[in-house]
Amino acid sequence: MIRVTWETLKLQPQLIETLKGNQIDSPTPVQAATIPVLMDGHDVSAKSQTGTGKTLAYMLPALERVDTSNQAVQVMVLAPTQELAMQIFRVAEIYGEPIGVKTQQLIGGASMQRQVEKLRLHPHVVVGTPGRIHELVNSGKLKLHQIRLVIIDEADQVFNLGSTVEVENLLRGMMRDRQIAFFSATRPQAMADVEERWMRDPQRVDVSPDQQAGKQVLHYFIVSERRDKVDTARRLIRMLKPKSALLFINETDEIANYEAKLSYEGFTVETLYGDADKQRRAATLARFRDGRCQLLVATDVAARGLDIADLPLVVHLDPALDADHYVHRSGRTGRMGKAGTVISIVTRNQLFIMDKFRKQLGIDLQEKTLYAGKLWNPGEEQRGRDFGRGDGARKPGSGSARPAAVRAAAPAGTRSGGEAASASAGGVAGARGSSKPSSAGAGAAKPTKSKREQERERKNKGAPKWLKAKQQGEEQK
Repeated sequence: MIRVTWETLKLQPQLIETLKGNQIDSPTPVQAATIPVLMDGHDVSAKSQTGTGKTLAYMLPALERVDTSNQAVQVMVLAPTQELAMQIFRVAEIYGEPIGVKTQQLIGGASMQRQVEKLRLHPHVVVGTPGRIHELVNSGKLKLHQIRLVIIDEADQVFNLGSTVEVENLLRGMMRDRQIAFFSATRPQAMADVEERWMRDPQRVDVSPDQQAGKQVLHYFIVSERRDKVDTARRLIRMLKPKSALLFINETDEIANYEAKLSYEGFTVETLYGDADKQRRAATLARFRDGRCQLLVATDVAARGLDIADLPLVVHLDPALDADHYVHRSGRTGRMGKAGTVISIVTRNQLFIMDKFRKQLGIDLQEKTLYAGKLWNPGEEQRGRDFGRGDGARKPGSGSARPAAVRAAAPAGTRSGGEAASASAGGVAGARGSSKPSSAGAGAAKPTKSKREQERERKNKGAPKWLKAKQQGEEQK
């Protein structure tokens, strides 16, 4: 089998030099499969897990196709969120600048006037969100007639988030022989429908699971009561000690609650959600990437396509809405073949979701329990308890310890504390033939009184104090 290298993909020497300067010495499977097809001018629908290098898989051939002598916009890249669009823009800048390709970002939340001014500098590549690009086209500030290649990253999410009409309007305004490429971790029906309407003999690239760069990721779930989810997350993070962790929730309304509780536990916490303005979201991501905060609590929309280098842990505080969302969330860790861990915290009523994901995605999604600062398989933690205490050892916070034989004979759940100690003492006394169990904490057994003494005590039981004192004095004489 021929080994694929950057040289065998016939990239420009300047691009290869930049790649190797960034310690990217060889292409990933999705890059090796996709780059030749795109450079040959075919429409492409590529499906590969997040974190496998899809951005370079389409950006390198896109830059190769740019004619720098032509000042028109020739390549358009669409992304579902501002954050992902900015990440793609930075990659385009890094690799485009050495070969003379100019790039411009066009995202919502930023000044449109400033973007219009930068368009006058004649960028060859524009990267943005469908809404803002559609707005600029409708206002006549952005021309589509010379675009040769349009790329939609995270295409499944672009169409699921309601941008289908905007995307199709943009495709309608481009030249008929333009090239289309969709890149995504999943291929839902909405995406397949657009492929059928707009692509010409598309070449499908599906990177199989055994080729995935993310196969080093471990997938676990922990069962917890809903009210205990924050405490479970706290214990989990204290145990794993990740340098950073991304925590997903489903409802924006809950984000302040989780932030407050985790902050109270001593963690540095930031939040990321769709309603936050662009500047705040950018600043939040910068602090998280720089390590100035350890935990980032986010919703699906805000965190779509985030590329956080070396992120070790993803926690689903709420289970993902479906298998596709699980793939996208989990893809934030284990990127480019690195190790990562994904843990879902679910209630008993949500266990069926884990079974569904296990079957639909074909992943080894294992249940774990938290005990004594470790993750155990269900049932194993009991052996850990027994090993830690040993027979007859006292567990902190429990009642008095009992010998193993007595412990086995006592009815479960009926006595604890001093009563358990009393039962233990009574059991031992009974084994010696005593007919009367001793009381807890009574020390050595008292000598048995004679019948005469017992009869005297019975008669004197109700006597006045002065008579008892007189009788006691006579007895002493």
